[in-house]
Amino acid sequence: MQLLKLQIKFLGWILNPKLRYFLYAWTSNANQGQGAQVVLAGNLQYTFNKYFTLGGGIRSLPGTRSVEGNFPFWLNVDSRHIADEFMRPSYTSGVWATGNLTDRLKYQVMLGNNMSTLGVPASRLDNGLNTLSSALIWFPTGDFEKGFSGQGWGDFEHHDKFSTRLAAHFSHSVENKESQPDSEQFENTQLRLSDGTVIFTPNMFAPGVTITDARYRMTTVDGGFKYRGFALEGEYFWRWLDHFKFVTGVTPDQLTQVPSSLFDHAFQIQGSAMVVPKKLQAYIGFSKIFGQFGQPRDFRTGANFFPFKNKVVRWNNEALYVYRSPVGYTSVPYPIGGRGWIFHSSMELAF
Repeated sequence: MQLLKLQIKFLGWILNPKLRYFLYAWTSNANQGQGAQVVLAGNLQYTFNKYFTLGGGIRSLPGTRSVEGNFPFWLNVDSRHIADEFMRPSYTSGVWATGNLTDRLKYQVMLGNNMSTLGVPASRLDNGLNTLSSALIWFPTGDFEKGFSGQGWGDFEHHDKFSTRLAAHFSHSVENKESQPDSEQFENTQLRLSDGTVIFTPNMFAPGVTITDARYRMTTVDGGFKYRGFALEGEYFWRWLDHFKFVTGVTPDQLTQVPSSLFDHAFQIQGSAMVVPKKLQAYIGFSKIFGQFGQPRDFRTGANFFPFKNKVVRWNNEALYVYRSPVGYTSVPYPIGGRGWIFHSSMELAF
């Protein structure tokens, strides 16, 4: 039994309603003793108009749907499918712009330090801004983001009109071994092979060969609909790793054993239904990674009970099957390499 995450938020405006601040702290009881067990972060944003908001500080890189800023409005409590967890970028320091291009077309773009700043001190970062992440989000029909929590998964809000979403994301980063978080850091994101091995692991491809730098490129497309309590939402991912650099002293013969590039692709799909409006939600989901070093997958089914007919309190129960998970850390229910069934129950209070 764990207090999975405690998050405290402070937000408002300073001097002018257009100048907003967002300060937050989180901690996870499951990560006692880890370097990033407690995180203090925040940012400032100034909204010029509905087309352009400029921000700076720490936030998530918008490389997949789950890091656009829709936490905690997911179908389960604080746990992504392994395909999303394997592919996505994380939180970092940087600057960004968000806004509307039209009434139904939104954008997010961020320039940052690295893919994940959690647990990485400034002394380990290089002197380049080599991380870029972006999202273009279109709502062809209806009010897909109806209500405060409507940007999340599922149709708790009950859309009377058929509402749809289509989006594309692109991320690029040049990552150094020193700029990556340690393997057990909270909410980390690392460059891994599809068998779970970090690409900077010494002697991974050949004796005496260690990769020190790599270029990460990833793009996704996602889409979904919400209608009268039902929702179906999916995402496809493509990821390339290349432009490898190595420790000094590596011979040409050793380099012949190292691939010049790595390519993985994956998908996830989630469906949900409000069995009892505003009260009981059932869901099912599946994801799979098509990798050069394995094809892990996961399947989950669960239910959310909302005792007060709102999203302030919910009780989640889930059965999750993972097959050779390439990702995992102590604050998610699956470990790296995990294979088998996991049953967990979570109570969430969000206000």
